[in-house]
Amino acid sequence: NFLLLNSNKTEMLLIGAKTSTQNFNLHLEGCTVTISSTVKDLGVLLDTMSFENYINHITKTGFFHLRNITNLRNMLSISDAENLVHAFMTSRLYYCNVLLGGCPASLIYKLQLVQNAVLTSSGKYDHITPILSSLYWLPVKF
Repeated sequence: NFLLLNSNKTEMLLIGAKTSTQNFNLHLEGCTVTISSTVKDLGVLLDTMSFENYINHITKTGFFHLRNITNLRNMLSISDAENLVHAFMTSRLYYCNVLLGGCPASLIYKLQLVQNAVLTSSGKYDHITPILSSLYWLPVKF
């Protein structure tokens, strides 16, 4: 199928104890593969398996799209606004969320704040559970 590895663009994420990975070098076709602290694979930012960079990226883009939808809200019907929310917000929250199972609660809480902001314009500490259950949505941390 004529696919070739572009060794100039290849980067790797090295996970392990710092003592065993300190002097690790990989050479492909005469090029040294660079060790990166974060790599992107299928849209997921992989770091040292903490997923902090990925969650920060999701929350940043989530709030960005929510602001844009809010600015357009007066020109949209309710069904169009719902479609935009599902296209730009919930799809990002749910994509590869199985990888986030072992993340600390502080990181998962950031995702929950994005989901809460999608549903209401209520305050940061308002209860969201009744609204989630009326929409048949599960909270981010179930």
